[in-house]
Amino acid sequence: MTNKETIGCFYSVFARGDAERMSQCYHDDVLFTDPAFGTLKGEQAKSMWKMLIERSNGNIDIQFNDIKADSHTGSAKWTAKYEYGPQKREVINHITATFEFKDGKIIAHRDDFDMWKWSRQTLGTTGVLLGWSTFMKNKI
Repeated sequence: MTNKETIGCFYSVFARGDAERMSQCYHDDVLFTDPAFGTLKGEQAKSMWKMLIERSNGNIDIQFNDIKADSHTGSAKWTAKYEYGPQKREVINHITATFEFKDGKIIAHRDDFDMWKWSRQTLGTTGVLLGWSTFMKNKI
């Protein structure tokens, strides 16, 4: 499988809710980073995807496009639509992902998105007022 196909596989199986197959796209020593979870390594990163899929109860819509990859790095744009928290607030999160590869698998995965926009959607008024702050970013 090419690196571009690996990225496509990762998001295709994510859209189907298959955390096990997602984790097979990751190298055992993967390093995942994003604004909400911070940095996760190895099994922590794999378990995070499993937890997100389980919590969604099948109510997450994953769309992806603009996949690019060469022999060492890659990128993609993806959107997650889901309900968050007890209030079931609708979240539409637009994410830019970058990847590094080793042994045909993803060894580094970084997701970037607008944390303030995400916190406004997930936390309501609190997110509007404090979502931009370092305090709130650290709390999340």
